[in-house]
Amino acid sequence: MSKKKNTPEKAVPAVEFKGLVTRTTGTFCSVKDAEGKITECTFKGKLRIDKDLRSTNPVAVGDEVKFVMNEKEDTGVVVSVLPRKNYILRKAIAHARKVHILCANVDQVVLIYTLKSPRTSAGFANRFLMIAEAYSIPVVIIINKIDLLTTEEELEYLQEVKSEYESIAYPVYCVSALDSGYKETLMKVFEGKISFLGGHSGSGKSSILNLLRPDLNIRTQVISNYNDKGMHTTTFTEMHPLLDDAYVIDAPGIKEMGLVDFDKNEIAHYFPEMRNRMHLCKFNNCTHIHEPNCAIIDAVKNGEIPFSRYDSYVKIFLNQESEQEE
Repeated sequence: MSKKKNTPEKAVPAVEFKGLVTRTTGTFCSVKDAEGKITECTFKGKLRIDKDLRSTNPVAVGDEVKFVMNEKEDTGVVVSVLPRKNYILRKAIAHARKVHILCANVDQVVLIYTLKSPRTSAGFANRFLMIAEAYSIPVVIIINKIDLLTTEEELEYLQEVKSEYESIAYPVYCVSALDSGYKETLMKVFEGKISFLGGHSGSGKSSILNLLRPDLNIRTQVISNYNDKGMHTTTFTEMHPLLDDAYVIDAPGIKEMGLVDFDKNEIAHYFPEMRNRMHLCKFNNCTHIHEPNCAIIDAVKNGEIPFSRYDSYVKIFLNQESEQEE
């Protein structure tokens, strides 16, 4: 009798599940599947070492991913990231040649702007807006902590900043996260959208979320009296549900907004007030810095383009973008 040859059993491919990344902590992420179940996942090795990504975090909150379950544990492994419709990038702080993905697949970004305690620098705000423009993501500006503005000079400056950004067609809302009377206004900003919440440390992002969803009970911290700078209260990026159709991605406060891979000759395209006038310049290759008959320079002189916006453009173009809080 002939002996049966032992043939190795074919490995059964692992079942892949699809989910949404709702939280990242560096080496782990939380993934919510279609049924709402949350699975804690690590990343497959090739995701961490893929040089084409040039990213310190190949998986970001807002990503749609595929993952497989570990056999003996109630945890998973992300094996692939599905194509993103958009994302927000900045330079990685500790890696000059790498980027950090702040969020992915959002409907809008909401910039939390403060005029006091701490003061949002115009340079930071304009870089933030420029990055959103580059990825065609709508922006809403919320000026928070207006309860701290008590003098006539401060209130006039508030109206000046509000008018400046409204003149560029950015929606601007002035609120105090400590006043429940602004809750309805803020809810309308976030209604029906996945939003990324950005701003300096201490600008009140956590307080705004606590106003909208008190049960979230997100930790807040008092601003340092020593330097009037915010301190990080959010330590990792997370997506919070506000309503059935509204989600907010909250990230640690950002002190710097480094630009990534921007061709300086295209920078003006990401300033709407410049983009709308560029065709009026005498020269097709106008840099809008020193050329004669420049429609942008003329608009700045005539007060049609805010000087702070133009100043940010020039500094970015000349690579003089010191991004630390002023």
